[in-house]
Amino acid sequence: MSKPVIFTVSAVWDAEASVWSGHCDDIPAAADAPTLDELLEKISAMALDLLPDNHPGIDPASLSVQITAPSFETAQLESRAGQPATGANSRIGR
Repeated sequence: MSKPVIFTVSAVWDAEASVWSGHCDDIPAAADAPTLDELLEKISAMALDLLPDNHPGIDPASLSVQITAPSFETAQLESRAGQPATGANSRIGR
């Protein structure tokens, strides 16, 4: 069995566009979606498509993608205050 490989996607809420915007330089991939679940689905699919070209030694069965993002409430406060969020991370694994 292959060692698990976890790619972490950094996501931020774009209040102007009303979407979560996420990227992972290790895959590499970037996408926008209205929910974190949809963002996870999009980037997971991209990771599987890009894996053979960018990480040929990684078994697709060992791949996991997680999202790190400020909480939605923190993101809303941040957009109103114009300041970066502190702490509050959400992790969603598949």
